[in-house]
Amino acid sequence: MLKLQNIEAGYGESMVVRGVNLEVKPGQIVCLMGRNGVGKSTLMKSIMGLIKPRSGAIHYNGSIITSASPDRRAKSGIGYVPQGREIFPQLSVEENLLLGLEAATDRRKKLPDSLFDTFPVLRQMLHRKGGDLSGGQQQQLAIARALASSPKLLLLDEPMEGIQPSIVMEIEAIIETIKRNRQIAVLLVEQSLEFATSIADYYYVLDRGTIAAEGNAEHLSEELVRKHLTV
Repeated sequence: MLKLQNIEAGYGESMVVRGVNLEVKPGQIVCLMGRNGVGKSTLMKSIMGLIKPRSGAIHYNGSIITSASPDRRAKSGIGYVPQGREIFPQLSVEENLLLGLEAATDRRKKLPDSLFDTFPVLRQMLHRKGGDLSGGQQQQLAIARALASSPKLLLLDEPMEGIQPSIVMEIEAIIETIKRNRQIAVLLVEQSLEFATSIADYYYVLDRGTIAAEGNAEHLSEELVRKHLTV
């Protein structure tokens, strides 16, 4: 479904990601791990088209999308929840969600009921401004917005960062539901070894901008964590 070949990307003269090869298969959950500042978000932005790679190729669903615009990638079925959520604080919850429909290929105008089955708290807050929600509620809104268009690939950049434990459990449950259904592939940036081993099919560890380790998630070890993930 998604395949990165020798991706190099960065900002200005600074090269952050170097020679990255990565693959996400249909219905698979892949966890991308690494310390802060090693290039995880840069790689996610490159996949979404927000940063243009210096070299390499991005394949998605049999097409090369390396030069495609972010909106074209979204309309091709890639949903993206960035680090920091980036909802629109002055818009209502409903307006934020409706923006997610812009990427829907079937030009639907109505939010699917299944969205509120997954995020029942949002149904009660449709007319509240996004900026009035708690951090955890905003994260749920950001994920719901990305799911509104029924993507085939979902990019989640540290969705559990900085939110209360009760909401963390809800978001973990949502990702687990996605895994059970196997209808959406997920590339998840995550720091928790426990959750990564429980949810992921495959993992990659990014260190200093390159892939330092990869494999089946059940083989993630404390030794690997000490070597590449602890500060």
